[in-house]
Amino acid sequence: MSDANFVYLTRERIVEIEKELKEMKTEGRRNMAEKIAEARSHGDLSENAEYDAAKEEQGLFELKIAKLEDILSRARTIDISQFENGKVHILSKVKIKNLKNNKLFDYLLVSPEEADFQAGKISITSPVGKGLLNTKVGDKVKINAPAGILEYEIISIG
Repeated sequence: MSDANFVYLTRERIVEIEKELKEMKTEGRRNMAEKIAEARSHGDLSENAEYDAAKEEQGLFELKIAKLEDILSRARTIDISQFENGKVHILSKVKIKNLKNNKLFDYLLVSPEEADFQAGKISITSPVGKGLLNTKVGDKVKINAPAGILEYEIISIG
């Protein structure tokens, strides 16, 4: 398996996914079966829109289970001790300054599967994430993003 197929996750995120998967496979599947049984009880299946909707929902539910299983099968725990100190890497907490408007931003660089912009977690595969990787405090970077050229200075790395 090539390195590109791995999904790098924190130990905490792996535990969260395992818990979600267990819940989906037990309680979730039981609830889904009950919905289908209820819809089936409403008569002729060939004209039963509620049954069709429940079956479609079941298909999407099983697809989500398969996706989570796939992520776990490819998951690798990140060991930040392997990374060079003083440089931005995955799981770095970075404070950057936008050089055009002097606004400060705090980001945590994470894998695409953990990205949550509202929570300040940006993917290392995003334009900004890629642009920040391997930089040091004091470095100035220009990042080509969909919004145009962004210019940042690295203020701190945690």
